[in-house]
Amino acid sequence: MCKGKIVIALGGNALQAFGSPPTAECQLEVVRKTCDFIAQIVANDYEIALVHGNGPQVGRIVLALETAKEVTPPLPLDVCDAMSQGYIGYHLQQAMHEALIRIQKGHIPVVTIVTQMVVERDDPAFKTPTKPIGPFYSEEEAKTIAKEKGYVMKEDAGRGWRRVVASPIPNHIVEIDSIKRLWDSTIVVFAGGGGIPVIEHEDGSFEGVSAVIDKDYAAELLAEQVGVDTLLILTEVEKVAINYNKPDQKNLDILTVEEAERYIAEGHFAPGSMLPKVQAAVKFAKSGEDRKAIITSLFKAVDALEGKTGTLITRSKGQ
Repeated sequence: MCKGKIVIALGGNALQAFGSPPTAECQLEVVRKTCDFIAQIVANDYEIALVHGNGPQVGRIVLALETAKEVTPPLPLDVCDAMSQGYIGYHLQQAMHEALIRIQKGHIPVVTIVTQMVVERDDPAFKTPTKPIGPFYSEEEAKTIAKEKGYVMKEDAGRGWRRVVASPIPNHIVEIDSIKRLWDSTIVVFAGGGGIPVIEHEDGSFEGVSAVIDKDYAAELLAEQVGVDTLLILTEVEKVAINYNKPDQKNLDILTVEEAERYIAEGHFAPGSMLPKVQAAVKFAKSGEDRKAIITSLFKAVDALEGKTGTLITRSKGQ
């Protein structure tokens, strides 16, 4: 019996290949370990769809193409987004299938849909980039890159400096009908990297734009439109915290929408990091009477679904 329908937002760093240099083989090994945890959610009788980030990966694709610009012309960022969807989706399909076999559910198909997300041409995000992509740099390296390439470089939640790009809010999923048809029979890897950002013309055609949509916003939109019970946002920490990385850090078990909005206004959550996760969670919790969002680490996902850990975001404490 199905315990509930879940859209899982999986951070790009949870799929990141570490090493010098990181290789496709290294990433596949990381994805295999990640999918073992995701498969445990399926083993506990939840129906799922996966939305993944692509910050590290799309940044490396851009970097690789720029390095090879004497041989091949650079590609626009929306095309790089599509490339990251393809290769991360391939790894997730392969690794999820292997993990499902291990829990005797290998009959469930896993497919990736290359997904376009409609954004507004005049979204203010295009003037204020916040989405980190690519590798981490020291402050000195970041300043040199900014000067040489004209990139906007910002410090990323105490972990180092990264390039940041525009991250507009998605308002329509072009391929939404396809996932609705597939949901009951298939695990779908959808809106990878937040989806490919496109603008819609008056004649109904689409045009890609240079940006990277935050996967948490994409997952929230998908969760709303499919009508699931829970939005599960998996990240590097077990719980959301205020005063993060300070002596008075406080981890949060339950957040009402009102409390979360107050903490957002007070600046407790870093843009491009925890802020979009909390904002997406709040939007989903507000979208329906019985809807809830959970933010936790990949390793604690099943425990969080059972109410043992993580941060639960709801309309009210008693929900």
